Amino acid sequence: MSTNISKEKMRFWSPAVRELEPYVPGEQPKIQNLLKLNTNENPYPPSEKVVAAVQAVLKDSADALRLYPDPDASELKHAIAVQQQVPVEHIFVGNGSDEVLAHIYKAFFVQALPILSPDISYSFYPVYSQFFAVKNKTVALNADFEIEPKDYQQPNGGIIIANPNAPTSVALGLSAIEEILLANPDVVVVIDEAYVDFGAESAVSLVAKYDNLVVCQTTSKSRSLAGLRVGFAIAQAHLIAALEAVKNSFNSYPLDRFAIAATVASFQDQAYFEAQCQKVIACREALSLGLQNLGFQVLDSKANFVFASLPSRDAAELALALRERGIIVRHFKKARIEQYLRITVGTAEQNQRLLDVLQQDVLA
Repeated sequence: MSTNISKEKMRFWSPAVRELEPYVPGEQPKIQNLLKLNTNENPYPPSEKVVAAVQAVLKDSADALRLYPDPDASELKHAIAVQQQVPVEHIFVGNGSDEVLAHIYKAFFVQALPILSPDISYSFYPVYSQFFAVKNKTVALNADFEIEPKDYQQPNGGIIIANPNAPTSVALGLSAIEEILLANPDVVVVIDEAYVDFGAESAVSLVAKYDNLVVCQTTSKSRSLAGLRVGFAIAQAHLIAALEAVKNSFNSYPLDRFAIAATVASFQDQAYFEAQCQKVIACREALSLGLQNLGFQVLDSKANFVFASLPSRDAAELALALRERGIIVRHFKKARIEQYLRITVGTAEQNQRLLDVLQQDVLA
């Protein structure tokens, strides 16, 4: 796990921890005049109502820091339920969707049969599988990096799919998701929708119909709240009860007062949220076209990033050349995608800077 700690010192570690291969998050470098397009953060700020709500927490109550927050985050659950048009009993919240996913693995995926997930997807899934000693079986995407529902008609202990997928940005339609649900009625199917607000169809509309469906979302991307770490799941009440049991056996106070207040304000300012999503979508389409004009092949993205390759240049070399010019993008040294770059959608000005550097310098 670590090359900096001797085996002699690692004797104190639990045997399972010695073998862990942790998830590696996107780099957060401190470079002057940096254009950071590697971690899919929203280029636009959250609603002003969010900032006001955070400031009000301290202003309105001297006990804001002395007392524990609401362990159930009831006000937040209600706000999410109203916006998502589901019963509040169908809502679970946690510290970012990563923690929610961890609870999902513990609650539903510790099974004898393997958990199915795409071979190219969110790289935290295999980490969770190792952490919880869950058997993991990857299912290959097709040649166009699409999920084939028929490939999930095999014995399994559960299914998890990111939609839109990461890092490919490709989205799966609701009919395909239903095909998977219908073929797997006795296991939990998780649809991880971290990027759904940027143009894909949400599976939340299917929750009332399928008692084995869990939809997971985050406020980090479309609501510009990555710094607060708030995620949530939507499912029927019997599945939410399992997640609550896991949470209350691990951390009964997962969200602090600031996170609750800020996220409630975000969900109550739907007009701002929708406007920012449309701005990101417009910038994404312009960025995709600009990259294509430079010779890149760009997948059809429904996320706040694009997945692109340039046949005439090595992707790792491109990423390094951009880094040397103060622009950070994400490159994955993995089979099938080693010649692709994942590029976060920035503002129109940021995207133009990337395109100009590519055209006038890197590719000149």
